[in-house]
Amino acid sequence: MTSTLSEQLDEFLAGWKQRVPLERQAVMERHIAHLKATGFGESAKQVGQQAPAIVLPDAQGKAFDVATLLANGPVIVTFYRGGWCPYCNLELKAYQDVLSRIVAAGANLVAISPEKPDDTLSTTEKNALTFPVLSDVGQTVGKAFGLVYAFTDELRSAYDGFKLDIPSKNGAPEDWSLPLSATYVIGPDGLILFADTSVDYRRRTDPLDVLAVLERRQAAE
Repeated sequence: MTSTLSEQLDEFLAGWKQRVPLERQAVMERHIAHLKATGFGESAKQVGQQAPAIVLPDAQGKAFDVATLLANGPVIVTFYRGGWCPYCNLELKAYQDVLSRIVAAGANLVAISPEKPDDTLSTTEKNALTFPVLSDVGQTVGKAFGLVYAFTDELRSAYDGFKLDIPSKNGAPEDWSLPLSATYVIGPDGLILFADTSVDYRRRTDPLDVLAVLERRQAAE
């Protein structure tokens, strides 16, 4: 029986906790707790608000305007941290698995990360993705959605321990920042119909739950 995305994420997290030093785990937990305490996720774009315009390079480096998809129906927009993030790869694969049902519900899907187009191409190929994967170098779109948080010195030291040079990955020298792993459903009028802006990158809304939002909308039309 195929496991759910939540089960896959839990399984990976359990293994991660066995491999990673406790002091580094504590840094990650403190950062997530800080984002929760400051209400960072709630300050991002939410249901009922107008979504910012999204025009970004795709994996081939060509400009892609999400408005062309919105002209035909709702669009799922999922922000992921990068192809180096195992939680993100599990989520992207889970979306690929239900892509045909998303299309059948009259919708489209795009994924956005702050990585360079070459890296988004690698992520696309590695996960055999057939939906647009866009590159938000400089995080202009992520910031417009209110999703981008800056690293503390402590968090940066933890990523150094993971040997992850985030500015290099993102083609943004000295910019230690990432977006929340947020997911939106945007309606054809540009209004946000669904928003998951959890500050815990290890937890994701299951694509089947996002699909249910689309299918309910389709049934009500």
